[in-house]
Amino acid sequence: MSLIMNNFNFIHWIRGSGSIKFIQYLNFCLLSLVFVGFSSAQAQSYEQFFRAIEFDQAETVESLLKRGFDPNTPSPDLQPALSLALQKDALKVAEALIAWPTIQVNQLNPSAETPLMLAALKGRLRLVEQLLARGADVNKTGWTPLHYAATSGHAEVVKLLLEKHAYIDAESPNGTTPLMMAAHYGNPGVTKLLLEEGADVKLKNQFGLSALDFAVNGQHPESAALIRAALRPVKR
Repeated sequence: MSLIMNNFNFIHWIRGSGSIKFIQYLNFCLLSLVFVGFSSAQAQSYEQFFRAIEFDQAETVESLLKRGFDPNTPSPDLQPALSLALQKDALKVAEALIAWPTIQVNQLNPSAETPLMLAALKGRLRLVEQLLARGADVNKTGWTPLHYAATSGHAEVVKLLLEKHAYIDAESPNGTTPLMMAAHYGNPGVTKLLLEEGADVKLKNQFGLSALDFAVNGQHPESAALIRAALRPVKR
C-alpha cells in the first residue's frame, strides 16, 4: 500500500475521508469477528497465510485454502488477502487466489479499492484478464479501474478495460475522469488513446479543472498539445 500511497497521493487526497473512514470502521468490526473463537491452530494458520503472501508462496496458500482457510480473511491491517498480494507483487499467490472458487473479487480494501483497480494500476494485464473473467466490476462506482490504468499509463490495460465496456468518462466522487488522470499522471500515449476512443475533452471536475488543466499542471506538454488539438473546431 505504501507504494500506491507514495506515488499517487493525489488520488487519495481528492477522495475525501468520510466514506473511507466508514469502510475502515466496518473492516475493523469484521476483523474483530474473525478473531472471535480463534483456536491456537487457527491463529497459526492465519500467520502462515499472510506470511506466505509476503513471500509469494502460492503452494502454502493453496494448502491452507484446501484445509478450509477463508481466502477473504482480512490481514491485521485490514487488507483483503487478494489486495495484499497485488500490493506486494506476490503474483503467484494472486493467481492462486483469483482462481479459488470462493474468492470475492470485488472486495474493497480500506481505501475503497478493488483488486481490479490495483492490478490495473500496476499494469498487470494477465491478472486484469483473470479478474475480469471471474466477474470483477469494470465500472465500480466512484474511482474505477480505468482511472487507475490511465493514471499509471498502462495502454494495454486501458484498451482491455474499454473492450470490456468500461465507461470512458467515468467520474470520480469529485468529477475527475480517466482522461484527466492520464493527462496529469500518465503518458501521451494513453491520453491519445482515450481521445481517439471518444473521451469528452470538455468535461470539468468539481474544482473547475479540465483535462487540459490537468496536463498543464502535471507538466505534460505533449498531452496538453493533444488535448488542445482535440478542442479545436473541426473544419468543414
